[in-house]
Amino acid sequence: MALTMSDVDRFEASRPRLEAIAYRLLGSASEAEDAVQETFLRWQAADVDRIEVPEAWLTRVLTHLCLNQLTSARARRETYVGQWLPEPLLAGDPMLGPADTAEQRESVSYAVLALLERLSPSERAVYVLREAFDYPHREIAAILDLTEAASQQIFHRAKKHVADGKARTTVDEAAARRIVEEFLAAATSGRTEPLVRLLTQDAVAIGDGGGKVPARTKAFEGALAVAKFMRGLFKPSKAKRALAGGSPEVYATTANGGPALVAVLDGRVIGVMCLEVTAAGIAAFRSQANPDKLERATRRWAATDHGEPLLNAF
Repeated sequence: MALTMSDVDRFEASRPRLEAIAYRLLGSASEAEDAVQETFLRWQAADVDRIEVPEAWLTRVLTHLCLNQLTSARARRETYVGQWLPEPLLAGDPMLGPADTAEQRESVSYAVLALLERLSPSERAVYVLREAFDYPHREIAAILDLTEAASQQIFHRAKKHVADGKARTTVDEAAARRIVEEFLAAATSGRTEPLVRLLTQDAVAIGDGGGKVPARTKAFEGALAVAKFMRGLFKPSKAKRALAGGSPEVYATTANGGPALVAVLDGRVIGVMCLEVTAAGIAAFRSQANPDKLERATRRWAATDHGEPLLNAF
């Protein structure tokens, strides 16, 4: 049946919520967009007049599409070159979704998205629907073909897995900028000690180059190892400029609600470094350099005012 304009408008009203759900489930903005578009095609082919609760129907279709995608993604990531990290979303990106509660903000943080990779597809789905979108377990059970009791058990198990990660501290944009500026000052000082003081003892640094940009396949672990790596990373050299194709500008911003550095070269985002901040210091640096995962960030960057760079790297 052909959709009426009213049917199309009804779907478009749900699109932001569907995209936000899909992004949290998949960790990829491009895959989230594809899942939502496939959901629209299913909506287009359905007898929408017989669908009693369109929002529930759309959420169910989208969630099952994402579950299928997650299952195949796990197989693909077994052959992924190096570390796999989610696609970062810069400040103000509508795909970040609701941010009214601490749970909603945390559910889309880069640290939590990385932790969600530990969960099974069903655990991830229950966690996202409950924690980020406050779906009651009765509705989650209907979406996932579970009992309500099973949904509750899966949620508690998933939440414990996520809680086993490092405790996070929520920061606003002004605080995020101060943290980034302090880190950059230490990283460009040429000395290791100032960096070590900013880090937790078990700090880690992880990079995702996707086999397209050089990135270490194993994480740096421990404050001293991470500090030495960061000191070297921000030390200028002709080789680094040649590899990057120039001298990128580095800005302080937020990505996925947390402090981040963005490296930009000729208007193109070539790297996003997300900092995980805890009460004890900076616990993790997760750097996304795979160009396939930075296309949306580049579009977002071009559409926003980002002020002056903090430095010209390399």
